[in-house]
Amino acid sequence: MTTQFAGAIAVVGPGAIGATVAAALHDVGRTPLLCGRTPRDRLTLQDDDRLIAVPGPVQTDAARIDRKVDLVFLAVKDTQIDAAAEWLWALSGPDTVVCVLQNGVEQSERVAAHSPPARIVPAVVWFPAQTQPDGVVRLRGDVRLSLPDTLASRVVAEALRGTWCAVELAANFGALAWRKLLQNAMAGLMVLAHRRSGMFGRPDVADLALAYGRECLAVARAEGAELGDDAPQEILEKFQALPIDMGTSILADREAGRPLEWNIRNGVISRRGRAHGIPTPISDVLVPLLAAASDGPG
Repeated sequence: MTTQFAGAIAVVGPGAIGATVAAALHDVGRTPLLCGRTPRDRLTLQDDDRLIAVPGPVQTDAARIDRKVDLVFLAVKDTQIDAAAEWLWALSGPDTVVCVLQNGVEQSERVAAHSPPARIVPAVVWFPAQTQPDGVVRLRGDVRLSLPDTLASRVVAEALRGTWCAVELAANFGALAWRKLLQNAMAGLMVLAHRRSGMFGRPDVADLALAYGRECLAVARAEGAELGDDAPQEILEKFQALPIDMGTSILADREAGRPLEWNIRNGVISRRGRAHGIPTPISDVLVPLLAAASDGPG
């Protein structure tokens, strides 16, 4: 006989990804504490024809948090880690597990530099969710997370057990994280074109995306990721199979004039490539343009 997870849970950063996880927890009676920058009475998730309202309010002042929790889902962008540090200090004790729902392959290092000695679990997020202009989060696929197979990860899996958020404890987590990074890196092309997934139907864009994917693959393999030659082609075909209006989080940030996660999604390819002596000619053009789009000047 199994028992329900009884620990206290918080979601820091109730945007599209954080709201999806919060809704999955609330749907089975494990409503988390919501923490963020914008005060809201509730979160609303649209899953096909179903609307799920997660009760708030969203807490906006970390100084008013008076208890530690057992599990924190950190769902802020990498560009917001500094601002989220006060939440981690307020919510985390030495036994708290912090599950980092962020892009990239450097989550543990990045968060560890801004958090107390909690147990950090990096995650690969596999589901598409987008915040609509009215604030409702629209879920556009099955919800799934991949985690490394560790004791801390098992706390996360237990918290999500019985929800519609599937959790995979993966022995090959490093390879999965790099594969997702290839996908995120290739999506960076959408920012410069200011177009959505339909652009990958153009033969010239498809050729560029494949060449860039192969450049990223060479770096991933040098980092120890066991990925096959067909990974870039499979990712391209995934983009081509999406609805033509499907966006990506970095494109949404560009359209809203927000800072971009260019460094952890694309810059990492250049940085790690240089460390291994691997040429990255496409990155050498793409990364400065993404950085300028994010940070200026001009």
